[in-house]
Amino acid sequence: MTDLAARMTGESRSAEDMLAQTADIVAASLKPLTVKIDLEGYYPKQVLQELGRAGAFMQHLPAVRAEQDHDMGAAIQAMSTVSHECMSTGFAMWCQDTCAWYLQNAANASLRETWLPRIANAEMLAGTGMSNPMKSYAGIEELRLKGKRVDGGYIVNGSLPWVSNLGDDHFFGTLFSLEGTQKHTVMALVDCASPGFSLRQSAHFTALEGTRTFACIFEDVFIADDMIIDDDGGAFLRRARTGIVLLQAGMAIGNIQSCIDLMLDAEPLLGHVNCFLDDRPDELQQDLDDATDAVMALAEEPFETEDDYFREVLQVRLNAAELALRASQSAMLHSGAKGYLNQAPAQRKLRESYFVAIVTPAIKHLRKELARLNEVA
Repeated sequence: MTDLAARMTGESRSAEDMLAQTADIVAASLKPLTVKIDLEGYYPKQVLQELGRAGAFMQHLPAVRAEQDHDMGAAIQAMSTVSHECMSTGFAMWCQDTCAWYLQNAANASLRETWLPRIANAEMLAGTGMSNPMKSYAGIEELRLKGKRVDGGYIVNGSLPWVSNLGDDHFFGTLFSLEGTQKHTVMALVDCASPGFSLRQSAHFTALEGTRTFACIFEDVFIADDMIIDDDGGAFLRRARTGIVLLQAGMAIGNIQSCIDLMLDAEPLLGHVNCFLDDRPDELQQDLDDATDAVMALAEEPFETEDDYFREVLQVRLNAAELALRASQSAMLHSGAKGYLNQAPAQRKLRESYFVAIVTPAIKHLRKELARLNEVA
């Protein structure tokens, strides 16, 4: 057992216990807040901390598990359970899980030892600033952060338009290029309390408003060497990309299942006319079960770096996004006018499903990458 895993053993949870506790937290702590989160932008910090204490953020992290293995599938299931009720909280879970995944894959073992336990149990809340870097590697946009090498670290300037699950006492992982090149990149853990760093509320959204999403402004921010995840950002991203994308399936699965459940709830009253609609609940359930099986199979090897494997990951992520759009539209139509009320679950699920389709990697990004990988195969 590693020293890091030994320190976390007392907080380890079996997947079954963790998932049961997650369901209890959703029912007792999250459900009363769902409408407030959606309509008022309330940030469910206490819920995230409860989930951390239940072990929801450590299942995919061999470094903090006594068994020194991973259960990526359990991490996805926990996120699905939360997203079934509220995808704002599910997305915040993805941010927390993903920042922990960055540290799990860090080349800097000392950084992992120092910070991963605190993120894995949600003592420290954390986000992920990798939307722009992932788009950059796909040739969609240029990197927005530039770093300059100085004694003991880097000085970083630039801005990221939207980074989530943040606050003045939060951290997040992101990637910057060195001055004069887009090719040499560095992956770092950023402290939101760093001098020269600021958070700005730059936009308000029709969904996912309770996720503490800010613009991140870097003005001569010093990032010390001991906060560098990997001096080779490209190599890091290749190691981490499968897990980053697979974890997002938790949001999609939860959203789709909740849409199917709404359709089934409408059957006693409206089944006699809903039977004329497309995408009926039994059809969608079969599609979701097939998609979930594919996700769980791929989740067995989240450290796989081969392009052929990543192609499969991108395809199941694309399938999940497209299925979420189908399911949420069908849930809205099955619910009828009741689904159009401002606190109705159906219209919230519809808005959430569009987030599944546009969050990086968005549907268009996924299709672009699949076309590239298919071309070079």
